[in-house]
Amino acid sequence: MRARRCVNGLPPGLGRPVMLLVELRSFGTEQEVGVNAMGSAVGTPKKLTIPDTGLRARSVQAVLLALSAAILPALCHVAGLPVRWILPMHWAVLLAGLIYGWRAGAAIGVLAPSVSFLVSGMPLPHILPAMTFELGAYGLVAGACRQWWRLGGIASTLVAIVAGRAIFVAAALLTGAATPAFAAYARAALLPGLAAAIVQVLLLPVVAAWWARRETRS
Repeated sequence: MRARRCVNGLPPGLGRPVMLLVELRSFGTEQEVGVNAMGSAVGTPKKLTIPDTGLRARSVQAVLLALSAAILPALCHVAGLPVRWILPMHWAVLLAGLIYGWRAGAAIGVLAPSVSFLVSGMPLPHILPAMTFELGAYGLVAGACRQWWRLGGIASTLVAIVAGRAIFVAAALLTGAATPAFAAYARAALLPGLAAAIVQVLLLPVVAAWWARRETRS
C-alpha cells in the first residue's frame, strides 16, 4: 500500500498546497521552511532586517545616533565609568546594523565619532579617524551579515566586533595614533572592552529581534 501523508490534519490530495511554516534558528543562519501537501520541502527567504526608510525608521536611527554619539558616553563620564570597559559608542551602532541593515549601520557608525567630537571634543583628534573606521565597520558588517549572508544575530554581532576591532588597531597604527609596539597596543586597546563585547554578543541580538517583531506587527 502507498503511504498517505497528512499535513495539519488535512487529507492529502488537496488542490492547493498547505504550508506549514517552521522557523529554523541556529547560531549561523535563519530561514523559513515549508512543507506542502505532497510532503515536499519548500523555502521562502525570511527578512532579517526591517526597512531603513520612512519617518519612523529615520527617527529611530536618529535616536540611535544620539545614543552613540552623546547620551551613552555622557552617562558614562557623569557616572565615572571607564569608557574603555563599557564601550558606550559601540552598542547603538551594532544595534542599528542588526535592525536596519548595512546602510543605516554604516551611516550611524561613520557619523557618531564626528558628532561626538563636535559635541564634547571626544574622541581626541588623533584617534578620531581610527574610531570612525571602527564604528563604520561595526554597523556595515553587522548589517551585511544579516542582509547579505543571512547570519544569525549572535554570529553577525561577533563577526562585526572582530572586524571592527581589527580595523581600529590597523587604522590606529597606520595613522600614527598608536605606538609601533603592536602587541602592547592591541592588548591595551582590546582587552579592557572584552567583557562589554561578550555582553553585546549575547544581548544585542535579543534586543534587535524584539524590536524587529514589534515594528513588523505595528
